[in-house]
Amino acid sequence: MQLSKVFAKIKKLKQPVFQTRDIVALLDQSTTTTSKALARLAVDKHLLRLNKGLWAIAEHIEPFMLPSYLMAPFACYISLQSALYYHGMIEQIPEIIYAVSCGRTKKFNTPIATVSVHHIPAPLFFSYKTIGKHAITIATPEKALFDFLYLKPTKTRLFTKLPELTIPNNFNRKLFLQWLTKIKSPSRRVMIKNNFEILAH
Repeated sequence: MQLSKVFAKIKKLKQPVFQTRDIVALLDQSTTTTSKALARLAVDKHLLRLNKGLWAIAEHIEPFMLPSYLMAPFACYISLQSALYYHGMIEQIPEIIYAVSCGRTKKFNTPIATVSVHHIPAPLFFSYKTIGKHAITIATPEKALFDFLYLKPTKTRLFTKLPELTIPNNFNRKLFLQWLTKIKSPSRRVMIKNNFEILAH
């Protein structure tokens, strides 16, 4: 089948991101033949290869959509520096898209952006909302900062220090401090509380 026809069929799916197996079923072709067609479409810049067996239509993908697709079937949401910037709490634009998930910590290099997803325990997976037409999940201002301070002791050293932080007037400090009870480690609770008080001073 001609590449133009393959691409036309893919666009009719109206899915910004899809897997190789979706197109195998669509075209009723072998995985090998389909993979070669998708690779050629990527060379021609019609498609983007996000990960093994995961593709996106170039003009239909937004950077903040990436973590959810890359981490599937694990749920995740945009947080940390990315969410802090989105909420206007830091001015420095993060070079990486940061997210959190109950899945394992992973880093993905895609043609659109580098995505860094960090593990948090299931009891801390909360306080996010959906934005935009693609229903992207993103942490609230309080949770973005909470996640950042929670991950501060990790070995990656990505969360040792923040650029100048602005805490908005509507920031719910009481709620932030209530969340500390959800953390098992007493030392980590104290660390987060102390760091928050310094930042919020």
